[in-house]
Amino acid sequence: MTTPTAPPTGTTATAPSTGRRHLTPSRTTATAARVLRQLHHDPRTIALLLIVPVAMITLLRYVFDGAPDTFDPIGASLLGIFPLITMFLVTSIATLRERTSGTLERLLALPLGKGDLIAGYALAFGAIAVVQSALATAVSVWLLGLDVMGSPWLLLLVALLDALLGTALGLFVSAFAASEFQAVQFMPAVIFPQLLLCGLFIPRDQMHPVLEAISNVLPMSYAVDGMNQVLHHPDLTGDFLRDIAVVAGSALLVLCLGAITLRRRTP
Repeated sequence: MTTPTAPPTGTTATAPSTGRRHLTPSRTTATAARVLRQLHHDPRTIALLLIVPVAMITLLRYVFDGAPDTFDPIGASLLGIFPLITMFLVTSIATLRERTSGTLERLLALPLGKGDLIAGYALAFGAIAVVQSALATAVSVWLLGLDVMGSPWLLLLVALLDALLGTALGLFVSAFAASEFQAVQFMPAVIFPQLLLCGLFIPRDQMHPVLEAISNVLPMSYAVDGMNQVLHHPDLTGDFLRDIAVVAGSALLVLCLGAITLRRRTP
């Protein structure tokens, strides 16, 4: 049996790094830069993030070609919903792929905490969300004739917060999926109920009281309400500020949950 040797005089033995350090800007930005480099080499994902929302809103505009007044409320709502859905899908699959490939385990073996990793992903996809939301808002307002009484910048703000919420939800659910197919399967469970209850198809106060109560705790409901506030009011309203606060708070809460539930590898 080999006897363990003591460390040399004047030195202190150190334990292996667990990667659980305080969140630091340098590690967060390095993670974000790595994610953006990976996306740069994946044109199909970039097309999904940037082109598909614009294409869907354009298609919707010409579906209601004979009823432009119908396009305004539905188009404004979907301007916030489409970024949420696409960011949820891409983020959940991208995070899961890093875990199944072993990349996540290697990263967390470095001086990189879970908070750094989650914040880096949020920063990278947040940058994509800015471009996505700006492009979709510009096309909707200036090319497709979406008529809103409020500022288009407020539409952009809600769309951006929705995209960040989709990113947070994608990071969170990826911890519970063992394959990319399972990650996609979470969409009916996480996104579709919110889509049905958000007030897109019928005002929430006209739903069954139980469904209305459920919709009151779903963040997508407040995203749609915020878009409708911009659609009908030229100035900021208290309801709009409440709506964006709920969406932003929900995104932050889910990001924290994502950092807690993040695992190094898939069993």
